[in-house]
Amino acid sequence: MAPRSLARLTRRQRRLFRLARTVTVTTVLVTGGIWWAGDEEPDAPALAAAAAAAAPGPAEAAVGAQAALDHKAKPETKPETKPEGKPEARSAVKPETRPVAKPEAKPETRPVAKPQAGSTAKPGAKATAKPKAAPKAVPKAAPGAVPKAVPSPRSSPPPAPLARSRPVTVAVPAITIEAPVLDLGLDGEGRLATPPMENPDVVGWYAKGVTPGERGTAVVVGHRDTRTGPAIFVSLDSLSAGNTVRVARADGKVAVFTVDRVVTYSKTGFPDKEVYGSTGRPELRLLTCGGAFDPGKGYEANIVVFAHLTDIAQQI
Repeated sequence: MAPRSLARLTRRQRRLFRLARTVTVTTVLVTGGIWWAGDEEPDAPALAAAAAAAAPGPAEAAVGAQAALDHKAKPETKPETKPEGKPEARSAVKPETRPVAKPEAKPETRPVAKPQAGSTAKPGAKATAKPKAAPKAVPKAAPGAVPKAVPSPRSSPPPAPLARSRPVTVAVPAITIEAPVLDLGLDGEGRLATPPMENPDVVGWYAKGVTPGERGTAVVVGHRDTRTGPAIFVSLDSLSAGNTVRVARADGKVAVFTVDRVVTYSKTGFPDKEVYGSTGRPELRLLTCGGAFDPGKGYEANIVVFAHLTDIAQQI
């Protein structure tokens, strides 16, 4: 039952009182919800005012209800702050949202070209290289046609033969020798004489023959060794085709010869014509002993160097 004091209220005042009570209850619930959501203490003054408004005196019921209505119609909300040391404010759990998976893009497929007949490519392999252009057909020569000869590079023409002038020195760079030249003749048996044994570092030239650089074959001889040790032509057999022999002449010119071959002949089968004969061009022969040595007979063979004139230089 309503209190007696309410019985004396007018109908309008009773309505205001009920409205004030409803507002007060609503305010308390809203304030409690805010405190619960923000994890903060409820506003004590606001609750006290709401309680006082809920139970007004007989004379001030209507005025208190109206004041409570005017004060709490738009409750003031404080900005939510997070006190230090307190856990974060509770929040409503958001529904779990799963990312929508995008459909994977299918790799672009290109039609695989079929291998041609005779191709070594495996089926299904992607052809990356462009097909090579067919080689141009080389026109075949007509039957019986004579192919054109490709001209070979021309070698420099040989120098012209020199006039007669006796040799002064003979130098062979490949075996690092340079020796003075002595004039030689024939011995009592009609054979070419040799340089004196007591002078192993000189060479001899057959003075009745052509001079080095003249048209014909010039002959120069030297010892391989003597009783005292090696002589000037000890390494003559080590020469090879392409080496050069330089003969300085009395006229100040140097006849340069290029080695063609080096041959060893036994003394019993020595080819005089091949060695001493003329070929129609300026040539040179260097001779020394070779083969096995017999203390009673000497060496059993001869070493012969064949060379021809390839250049003419001036003495420095």
